[in-house]
Amino acid sequence: MTQAVVIDSPSARQQDDTGLAAIFSAYIISATCWLLFATFVGIVLAYKFGAPDFAPGEWLTFGRLRPIHTNDTFYGWASIALVGLAYYVAVRSCRTSFYSKKLAWIGLGLFNLAAIAGTIALDLGYNAGDLEYREWPWQVRLIFLAALVVTAWNLIGTVAQRTMEDIYLSNWYTIGGVLWTCIIAIVAILPWYQYGLGQVAVSGYYMHNAVGMWFTPLALGIFYYALPKLLSRPIYSYALGVFAFWTNLSFYPILGAHHFLFSPLPWWLQTTAIVFSVAMLVPVLGGSANFLLTMRGRFGDMRHSYPLAFIFVGVVGYLVGSTQGTVEAFRSLQEVWHLTNFTVGHSHLTMYGFVTFAIWGGIYTLLPAATGKYPSRTGLALHFWMAGVGSFIYVISLSIGGTFQGLDWIRGAPFIQSVVDMQPYYVWRGVGGLLMFLSHIVFAWNVCRMTFGRSANVIRLTPAVSDGVAE
Repeated sequence: MTQAVVIDSPSARQQDDTGLAAIFSAYIISATCWLLFATFVGIVLAYKFGAPDFAPGEWLTFGRLRPIHTNDTFYGWASIALVGLAYYVAVRSCRTSFYSKKLAWIGLGLFNLAAIAGTIALDLGYNAGDLEYREWPWQVRLIFLAALVVTAWNLIGTVAQRTMEDIYLSNWYTIGGVLWTCIIAIVAILPWYQYGLGQVAVSGYYMHNAVGMWFTPLALGIFYYALPKLLSRPIYSYALGVFAFWTNLSFYPILGAHHFLFSPLPWWLQTTAIVFSVAMLVPVLGGSANFLLTMRGRFGDMRHSYPLAFIFVGVVGYLVGSTQGTVEAFRSLQEVWHLTNFTVGHSHLTMYGFVTFAIWGGIYTLLPAATGKYPSRTGLALHFWMAGVGSFIYVISLSIGGTFQGLDWIRGAPFIQSVVDMQPYYVWRGVGGLLMFLSHIVFAWNVCRMTFGRSANVIRLTPAVSDGVAE
């Protein structure tokens, strides 16, 4: 590793801040473009349920658009945004400079190259088969793996040259998430396991850990940095954060098998996945309590701080979505909900209500601090309420409709009856999805204000914060 960079002149500090702001902004702008594209595809998919003849054509079939929507949301929007936030947190919390700005730009290029190539391949009909969240051809997934390796190297190098003895908790989560995902991505590419039940087991391992060992630790790392910044107070318990970190690592990797209950996978493996799903309540409750106790006595601040409101919704989404995942893992409830739209609602509660709201809270807190430019309060309000109401309608409608769907199957009703019963909930799904997409357009406008706007024409909406971690 290189030695710590000591910035001892105002001009050097200004140059370093400008470079950090440029990289951070580029990651967020890029991620925002993918958010708009991926969720526009999601809108098309939502309306195909209510109107099957909508948007016909070989390139617009559900089988091609659905993996484009999920993969671009995962690896275009969420991955790029979280890496950009992780870089900013690493530099600021370690009171140092980038280990390598060049590597940060290379990583951004690789992430985008993978997303572009994957989208084109899927739309042309080239894919890795029915392997959820890893439909990209293996060559494209190698590019994504290269982006992860570059990011891990750069983050570790940045933290290694910190100007303080301790490593702040956020960096535990972000570096851990990147390193774990490198391992997960390698396992998912190796060909030796991709046959028969081995493929089923690896698919469960990959799809669940893509959320729990990639997006979750990075989003929690953002919480641990942004929340103390907004409140100007330290996190409630550093020890509780470390405890949640290690228990998440201990319990989460085995959970994927609970997606394949009643399958030919060994019964003991399915049961083990259920047991570890229950054990996940330990880090979930511990982490959620840590964030909520940090906010204790300050919940009223959300009336004046939309960034804090976004983070609060993200924390609640983490608590409710993860607890719901534990409940879903029981065999008795899997009989009702498995393969229904309830699962789609659950996935959006976690990836949207938790991860995406966490990203937005982090961006609205930290991007203005990097650029000195702020969005309008009206833009923040429109974004928050349209995204919040839209996602609520989306999740509730699919949860109710999916339950009726499963009950129809259990009582032996004709399959078409479950389709008819879902029809009104598909309509509400479209309504909620449209509100969510409109909120993303507003978010894109807010990002433009925070990156290309003029400081004199914007309003400061978050408290002044220092470059270091809240003491």
